[in-house]
Amino acid sequence: MKKIDDKRKQINNIVSVVKLASLLFSGMGIFNFIINKYNITRENLNYTLTMWMIIFSILILILIYAIWAFSTAYKFNEKYVDRIQVIENLFFVCIFFVVLFLTGVHESEFKFLFLFIIITSTIQVGMEHGMLIATISSVIILIMDLFYGTTTGKNIYFEKDLIIVGIFILTSWTLGLYVNIESEYIERLQSLANKDGLTEVYNHRFFQDALKTSIKLCEDNKESISLIFIDIDYFKHYNDLYGHQKGDEVLKNIGAILRSSVRKEDIVARYGGEEFAIILPNTLEKDAIAIAERIRLKIENTYFEGEENQPNGKLTASIGISIFPDKADCDVELIKSADDALYRAKFFNRNRVEAYYSILDELKKDIKDKDTEEKDIEIITSIKTLISVINAKDKYTYGHIERVVIYSKLLGDKLGLKKEDKKNLRYGAYMHDIGKISILEDILNKKMKLTNEEWEILKQHPMNGVEIIKPVEALNGITDLILHHHERYDGQGYPSGLKGKDIPYLARILTVVDSFDAMTSNRPYSIRKTHDEAIEELKRCKGTQFDPEITDAFIDIITKNKDITYL
Repeated sequence: MKKIDDKRKQINNIVSVVKLASLLFSGMGIFNFIINKYNITRENLNYTLTMWMIIFSILILILIYAIWAFSTAYKFNEKYVDRIQVIENLFFVCIFFVVLFLTGVHESEFKFLFLFIIITSTIQVGMEHGMLIATISSVIILIMDLFYGTTTGKNIYFEKDLIIVGIFILTSWTLGLYVNIESEYIERLQSLANKDGLTEVYNHRFFQDALKTSIKLCEDNKESISLIFIDIDYFKHYNDLYGHQKGDEVLKNIGAILRSSVRKEDIVARYGGEEFAIILPNTLEKDAIAIAERIRLKIENTYFEGEENQPNGKLTASIGISIFPDKADCDVELIKSADDALYRAKFFNRNRVEAYYSILDELKKDIKDKDTEEKDIEIITSIKTLISVINAKDKYTYGHIERVVIYSKLLGDKLGLKKEDKKNLRYGAYMHDIGKISILEDILNKKMKLTNEEWEILKQHPMNGVEIIKPVEALNGITDLILHHHERYDGQGYPSGLKGKDIPYLARILTVVDSFDAMTSNRPYSIRKTHDEAIEELKRCKGTQFDPEITDAFIDIITKNKDITYL
């Protein structure tokens, strides 16, 4: 909290002023000692020069401390602050001891100086340290009385100083109690400001500040920081069935599970309604995945009242992971990439852990490795944003792209493509629908059959896609894929009506893969085909819509790898 930090700085400044005052009084004691020691009087010719030298020396010492105290306040690493304050307070005790020794030892009038450091140390460090300083100060004064006081009869200095010792102890104790009460109050305020009242984990605001701080520390120490996003599956369904009170109980239990599943240095926060985030400092991706998987299993294996009525019979969570600096350059990118991974986990049947991955990030790395123009990297970043917009407009597109990339990779390996062609096929698969950015959401999500006019608009997306990627020289190899992935082997496709071998080879591959996934996916305007029905459709359209050789190779892959169709 900014107000609390400001208050602490004000207290630190006041304490520094008090210590300066104690130095000033100490200087007065040293000043008296020098005058008496060397019998400096007005009749002495060196009186004025000596006086000014003494005053100047004391002021210089005080100025040095003032500059140090006010310029270094709160600039040390937090874990070293208390240690530095303890050393500083003991240093002041030593100074006051010297002053007492120079100004009459047991007869000195400067015993009150210890009160300054007892008060300031109690305020700064707390009751225990204040009592320690009070005890040390008392022992110093009483030992001086015993060693230098009268050895016969009454030791009046010892008796009088017992009262001073009582004042020292009482001051540190009462002031320490007040400081403890104030500290507890501040902690409660911080807890109210930083914690989510329902789940007892940190709130969204604290998470944002903590993430920025953690990233800065990781940059300084050249370490990695992982971010986990957790979202409760079908939570709205649960709330609708049992009401928000029961939903709140679920959130409390999830919060407790998360707190018990992380390390002391990790930060658990409630990011949104049913969404949580965990910051894992100095953690590699593989370790973050292991932690996330343990959390997922713990949630899945915990019984929540009424979970049997959830869509999958259990109350579960989807989890996304990203890592800085490997997959994000700043806190904003880290949040977005972890959120993308979470979206992918939820899209692919939920109750799973997904680490962030983007082919466009791989492309950006390739561009950097080739030392091409910076504007190309900026355009790639823009393309990535455009694809995110398309995903938001058309939920089908997101999963479709991911699956088409997987199918394309498998088919490219099967056909023995060269390394460069495999890479272009993957990039093309990822960006083949980017032209849909200019298509109205109403058309993309229309449940009834498209009108002729709407169909003509939809058919423009390959050409729109080419226009978007054209400025990037590194993407020249995929323009044919994007432009011609809706051509037909019999020449009845669009936009150019190319036929047979005239259609670029990689585009023919993409056509088969794209069509198969379209047939086996839930789409607004068509009924999803089963795995076997889609294979029969590929066989039926072989030689008319699809390249026969490529179709046979793909059918062979799909038949041998049936599980991948359920991604």
